[in-house]
Amino acid sequence: MTLRLRFLLDEGVPHSVGKVLENAGHEVIYLHEAVARGSSDDLVVAAALENQAILVAVDRDMRSRARQHGISNTRYRSLNLLHLGCVETQAANRVEQALQLIESEWMFAGERNARRLFVELHDSRIVTNR
Repeated sequence: MTLRLRFLLDEGVPHSVGKVLENAGHEVIYLHEAVARGSSDDLVVAAALENQAILVAVDRDMRSRARQHGISNTRYRSLNLLHLGCVETQAANRVEQALQLIESEWMFAGERNARRLFVELHDSRIVTNR
């Protein structure tokens, strides 16, 4: 069976990232398909959770919210986040390079009681938060 993940791309994430994920056989929901552009981060998070999707975001605010509320706030506790902290022009390339790791982290997270994926891609490093 092929692993098929669902991703929701936040505002500011290049469409090329979505194309990389689609080409790898994953489902991609572009922000405008789920909520209106300019929606609050809380609404974007709610859309990701409602769609059972991994949120792909470039803004530091989303990463901070996930870290800050990951344990105490039930809304963010189950948020799966792929944070792109790399140069925008390299985002699709970094996702493609890290895709096996992302899929592996998803499988690892599924082995725990409460699945939660939190991966950060930077220009020269990848951080997994377990």
